[in-house]
Amino acid sequence: MSRIERVNQQVKREISRIIQLELSDPRLEFVSITGVEVSKDLRNARVYFSVLGDESRVEAAATGLNGAGGTIRGLLSKKLNMRNTPELRFYHDKSIEYSSFVEETLKEINDEHNSDQ
Repeated sequence: MSRIERVNQQVKREISRIIQLELSDPRLEFVSITGVEVSKDLRNARVYFSVLGDESRVEAAATGLNGAGGTIRGLLSKKLNMRNTPELRFYHDKSIEYSSFVEETLKEINDEHNSDQ
């Protein structure tokens, strides 16, 4: 595993822990951090999240995460032994929803195929 992959995993783990244990924002209750991509210069990080619920929950979670970004970054800087703590940008990870959509579509196709026989 490369150095940047280790940094990505460590940042992901710490952000997840911070959200679960140190923030009391109800908009973040069902948020999961699904991935982190820290830039090679370690100055920026794309943080991907998923959340249970409809589009309004996603928007609320995005607002909560972006609003708490400075706090999360400050707490992260205390946990990580890095010269620079990256600026955090949060993005909704749609891959879980897409995977559920594909799975449901395949199930429907399979059900239709079985009913035709």
